[in-house]
Amino acid sequence: MTDRLRKMMSKPYTLRHYIVPVLAMVAVVAASNVLVQFPVGAKIGPLNLADFLTWGAFTYPFAFLVTDLTNRRFGPAIARRVVVAGFIVGAVASAYLATPRVATASCTAFLVGQLLDIAVFSRLRRGLWWKGPLAASLCGSAIDTLIFFSLAFSPMFAGLDLWFGRADGSLAFPAPLLGIGAMVPLWISLAAGDFSVKFLAAGILLAPYRLLMGPMPQPAAA
Repeated sequence: MTDRLRKMMSKPYTLRHYIVPVLAMVAVVAASNVLVQFPVGAKIGPLNLADFLTWGAFTYPFAFLVTDLTNRRFGPAIARRVVVAGFIVGAVASAYLATPRVATASCTAFLVGQLLDIAVFSRLRRGLWWKGPLAASLCGSAIDTLIFFSLAFSPMFAGLDLWFGRADGSLAFPAPLLGIGAMVPLWISLAAGDFSVKFLAAGILLAPYRLLMGPMPQPAAA
């Protein structure tokens, strides 16, 4: 460990040091919770994006960018604090905008996905600059998508609606995959569309990550 890195790791960070990533995470989570209510009214060839995408799918991947930049600059402990801030905002927004089942799925997926992102990034932080954020975002996005769409819409978890005294909100009826493929349960088509955006975003967001990461030393994993 270099003297510069040791000095940074021993610095007692307070909220004022990382208020920018906290505000950025809060903004991303709040915007995503609002925009998820609006389908994308556009077509790409035979694809009708409104069948499986909302605008929230395009803002949500920025949460992983915020987490990775925070992790690089301040280390995993501070990154986890930023994630908790986003989790609190997401929980409050979901309580007002979604059913209890969907809110539970959303909060669980966000927390697990972001914490996995932090863990993967921390293991790969000393490799090539792009490996950490790319692998972390892909792993975090995959588990986020799996948890959210399974808990929120798979009939396997219909008991959550019953637990909250609600009618079954599962989306198990058949629909073409991404609107054009083989017939699958609708929740699987929605999950595929969501992850497709996150997959592309993981690569595209490497550009702003590289621009913003700067020549900072990288703290060791906590």
